[in-house]
Amino acid sequence: MLTKEQKYFYQENGFIKLDNIFSDNEMENMSREYDRVFDRKKSQSLEATWKGDLMKKETGGAPVSVLSIHNLQFHSAVFTKVLNNERLLDALEDIMGTPNILLHHTKAHLKPPEKGAPFVMHQSQTAKNGEIAVRISVGTTTTFPSRSTLCVAVFIHMDDTTPENGGLAVYPGSHKLGPLEDKGVLEKGMHYHCIDQLMSAEDEPLPNTNSYPGQGLVLRGENIFRNAAVTSRFDN
Repeated sequence: MLTKEQKYFYQENGFIKLDNIFSDNEMENMSREYDRVFDRKKSQSLEATWKGDLMKKETGGAPVSVLSIHNLQFHSAVFTKVLNNERLLDALEDIMGTPNILLHHTKAHLKPPEKGAPFVMHQSQTAKNGEIAVRISVGTTTTFPSRSTLCVAVFIHMDDTTPENGGLAVYPGSHKLGPLEDKGVLEKGMHYHCIDQLMSAEDEPLPNTNSYPGQGLVLRGENIFRNAAVTSRFDN
């Protein structure tokens, strides 16, 4: 699906912007369902603003907010269809260089007008033995350590984004620096990672990493490393 030039751009810069993955109708349907899910769950604890001194510096101490819902495919079939979009998986296969693609997790972010919280600069890494995984994100990302970097974070923006309204910002080529020192904090039992991610079936996770419902779902190809023993039937 991608040209040689696009593949080279991704390898050199660590990101690529793709158009026409979803049709206008698919985007409208996704946007409506996005609003419905957030409206349906608004009475629950959705606040996900990052903490720490760096966040206070970025916001100047002003009140900010960002709401998050994880694992969207467990809330609506609309997002399950997103995961199986053939054009998306074609692009990911080209970028990742493998026909075997697994899900890591999905999440959505909702930033209120005028007071949307920023996400401080951070890295995203994720992996599990023998898997190439994909994170589907409507918004931004967190940190998932692994021994390899065979992971991809897919961002789908429901609205047009600009520097003024909080669009995604990247440092082109910074992926070549490898894992950088974590400057995050632990506050009230929650980790907030920052610095001064789909998953690979050919990779190995670091110990004590996050695990999500549905993690390891095969989106394309196969996962020959998946344990089939009866004793592992409740493993994620």
